[in-house]
Amino acid sequence: MIQTGLVSVTFRKLTPRAIVDLVAEAGLDAIEWGGDGHVPHGEIETARTVRQMAEDAGLTLPSYGSYYRVGHGEPVPFETVVETAIALGAPIIRVWAGKQGTATAGEAYWDRVIEDSVNCADLAASAGLSIAYEYHANTLTDTDEAAVRLLRAVNHDAVTTYWQPRGHATIEENLAGLTGILPRLSHIHIQSWRPQQGHSHRQQDNGARGPARAPLSAMMGPWSRWLATAATAPGDHVAMIEFVANDTPEQFLADAEVLKKLITECENGESANPGFLATVIR
Repeated sequence: MIQTGLVSVTFRKLTPRAIVDLVAEAGLDAIEWGGDGHVPHGEIETARTVRQMAEDAGLTLPSYGSYYRVGHGEPVPFETVVETAIALGAPIIRVWAGKQGTATAGEAYWDRVIEDSVNCADLAASAGLSIAYEYHANTLTDTDEAAVRLLRAVNHDAVTTYWQPRGHATIEENLAGLTGILPRLSHIHIQSWRPQQGHSHRQQDNGARGPARAPLSAMMGPWSRWLATAATAPGDHVAMIEFVANDTPEQFLADAEVLKKLITECENGESANPGFLATVIR
């Protein structure tokens, strides 16, 4: 099952109250709150207040966007992150796999991130939580192959990963990358970019930044295929809008309507059949 939601950092300047009202107006299911703004690490009362606010509006809190850098102990000790996630009622803590990309990371750095991943997963699991990596540049999940390598090396039941399309990849390449991590998929970041000139299937390499952002309606075809594949992963997932064109609530509301349509089509079996399964994590 795939629910719909918003990553709160999409609107860093809005208050939690305004975000709750906006998501409720959009008719989405969930909010992931960011630890670098709306629910700061260690501010337990804030976490409890925001949790109650969201739950009163009928919204779920599937994860906590901690921005913890695995392998570096930043920006706060992971114990503080766990305490905040507990108060927030978020079962998954989103983390970044270090702060160095795979092009320059040596074996010692891989070992460092793997070791801290296991430590963080143990801490999370002891509280009934889990951790999930974000697909991000300049981390050890900056390629599909690296993400699979990291998940296999850590090999912990309390470790999963988010997925989002890579801006430089084709639709088919992104589909294969998603398929490869399906057994460890937690949630999905929904983003949309303007195609490059010539209507190539490749998307802008700068991802969701700046003028490359586009209405979600511009990428309904690719997202139909990607979400159909994500729906085959075990467990429940949330497709969360992360960033919108021009950073406006109006565009978010429009994108939310598109996302709900995509999910409905997926549930009704109307989305494009991916037609294949690549090698997955065993």
